[in-house]
Amino acid sequence: MSDADDLLRRALLDDEASAAVSLRVAGLPVSRTVTVVFHGRRDLASLRTYIARGALGQGDRVGPDDLLRVPCELDLAGAEDREEAERLYLEQVTALREALEAADTVLAVWREPLEDAARSDVEVVSSVRLDIPLPAARLLPTALVTRDRGLLVAPVCGARTLAEGRPPLGIVCAQPPDVARVYPLPEDPERCLEDFIGLAAERARGVAERLAHEEASVERFLELSGE
Repeated sequence: MSDADDLLRRALLDDEASAAVSLRVAGLPVSRTVTVVFHGRRDLASLRTYIARGALGQGDRVGPDDLLRVPCELDLAGAEDREEAERLYLEQVTALREALEAADTVLAVWREPLEDAARSDVEVVSSVRLDIPLPAARLLPTALVTRDRGLLVAPVCGARTLAEGRPPLGIVCAQPPDVARVYPLPEDPERCLEDFIGLAAERARGVAERLAHEEASVERFLELSGE
């Protein structure tokens, strides 16, 4: 049995208008195991890609809070028949699997430099939702977060169809409330973290200066008001 047949055998049919196919990616150094879910709906002409934490199988129920939307879609429109569709499907699934493996490996490489740069312990956070907005789409529901400074590192990707091959990958560094910058791969983690920490410090100084300016303005206004 081919890999494509094995994956198609695991399709979970919701009704005649929609179907979901899952693919388990195991052995990742940080995320351990994730499940890719391709969901298509004929009535909406939509084919979407999601990533879920852990190993999901046929019959497992998942909700919106369990699925990370990833902008890397299957594109099977060019297939002449079912056999060619299976070939394209396998090629595109392989491209996504390789991207997930590469991104998680890079995340593992960044862990030690992040601990050194932040001088703080690093936790692995497995969550579809994060408390800080990011400038690019996440590829995995996994991030590294420093305990003391809240500095976050996560894999991100550019939007493209899987027919174009592996999506462009990057690493985002972010810190609450809204400081974030994406670094392309491969880049030196130490250099990137040094750059980002400098950016965050500059942003913090700017905020402090703005608050001091506003406070001074309020004081002058109260003086004029006789308060």
